[in-house]
Amino acid sequence: MLFNSLEYLLIFLPLMTLVYALFIRMGHKVAGIYWLIAGSFLFYTWWKVEYLLLLLGSICFNYLAGQVIMKQRWYARWVMILGIVVNLVILGYYKYSQFFLGIFGLEGLLEQVILPLAISFFTFQQIAYLVDAKQGKIEDNTFRSYVLFVAFFPQLISGPIVHHKDVMSQFSSRHEIKLTHKIIAAGITIIIIGLFKKVVLADGLAPHANWVFELSHQGQALSAWLAWSGSLAYTLQIYFDFSGYSDIAIGSALLFGIQLPINFNSPYKSRSIIAFWRRWHITLSAFLRDYLYIQMGGNRKGVVNRYVFLMITMLLGGMWHGAGWIYIIWGGLHGLALVVNHLYRQQMSPGFARVAADSKMYDLGSWIMTFLFVNLTFIVFKSESVGSILTLASSLLNFGMDLPGNILEQAVFVIPGPGWLTLLLVLLLCVVVKTFPNTQEVMDYQQNHNYASTSSWNPGIWFTAIITLMVFISLFKIIGNGYSEFIYRFF
Repeated sequence: MLFNSLEYLLIFLPLMTLVYALFIRMGHKVAGIYWLIAGSFLFYTWWKVEYLLLLLGSICFNYLAGQVIMKQRWYARWVMILGIVVNLVILGYYKYSQFFLGIFGLEGLLEQVILPLAISFFTFQQIAYLVDAKQGKIEDNTFRSYVLFVAFFPQLISGPIVHHKDVMSQFSSRHEIKLTHKIIAAGITIIIIGLFKKVVLADGLAPHANWVFELSHQGQALSAWLAWSGSLAYTLQIYFDFSGYSDIAIGSALLFGIQLPINFNSPYKSRSIIAFWRRWHITLSAFLRDYLYIQMGGNRKGVVNRYVFLMITMLLGGMWHGAGWIYIIWGGLHGLALVVNHLYRQQMSPGFARVAADSKMYDLGSWIMTFLFVNLTFIVFKSESVGSILTLASSLLNFGMDLPGNILEQAVFVIPGPGWLTLLLVLLLCVVVKTFPNTQEVMDYQQNHNYASTSSWNPGIWFTAIITLMVFISLFKIIGNGYSEFIYRFF
């Protein structure tokens, strides 16, 4: 995948940017759009060329279905349903066929199916498009804009799950693209920050997290300090990995004058699980809310049904991440936590709510409870079986246990030396994600705002020096570690 290689940073992205900028400067925006479409298809074929036909077929089918829905209103509903079913059947075949056949012991009926790149993302985007076409919400109706809406390479691999209203108007020939020095500098800076998060922080934490989870998979009881350092390392790894990808996607799009929606907004600062899901994978949460939860009835069918719909939504949200019981359990735990959180808010008296709102201790306690819950559920998310979940979760309480010497001899720590140094570093990073501003706050990047005219970002010499240092450290890590994949590439 190009996002994990020097070719993307040093060849593909600069070439795409330079040629596109020339088209824009000469006033040929339509030619620039076609250039982005060609580059996006090339980007996709770099992984597996035969699945380009699947992407093209999906785009053509859904666009034609959308046209029929918008022009033939009297049977639009049935075309929409047919389109949604076709999309889900294709997604189900590639992503869930082995899982469902395995429930009945029939997985041998099909050979192992290779999951097409980004199928979950472009499927959900197009389902939303069909539903909105039925509701008359589509404004830009050109095939050119639709193709780029689905295939635009900065967001294609791991999101965001872009809504047509957020980007299609920017691909219109009527929309003015301004590629100022400030926009280019901001795009490069955001890419650098995201790259540093991925290759230095996320990839730096990964070996320790993988080692600890592998021990739990083998049934090895761990000491509390090792269980906590390993579980927190993964919780931070997936944070920096996903946050890094989101930054790279936004920064890459900004180089073309396109503003993607914010998909990641400091979720580990959340003081409730409700707030967490408004900050983590924001576009997926919005899709599940708008096109699943609300469509089932949302808050309109009574209190009991509301929580049933919420549980169903989160169970399906868990399944979106992967075909396995582990993901369903993870989604169910978050669904249960959301139900409890909503019930708590309903029962909390107005007087207590006013006192709690002004209490720093209450805020701190709420944050700790939320963060610990997220960490515990990521143990579920990362583990390979229920047994390994129970092994690692129970090890969190083994405060008096010492590890056997043969295990410590094979230890993989983030920092060479005693294991407590790794635990200290992990805890320090937890403080960092709780207190430091995120990328969009640093860069003053706001969704649906013209960055060139509204952003107050104005880097000084110290900021420039830090970004330059981050570039060299990141490139050094890439050269030394080679290929690594984004975690969400598999979802």
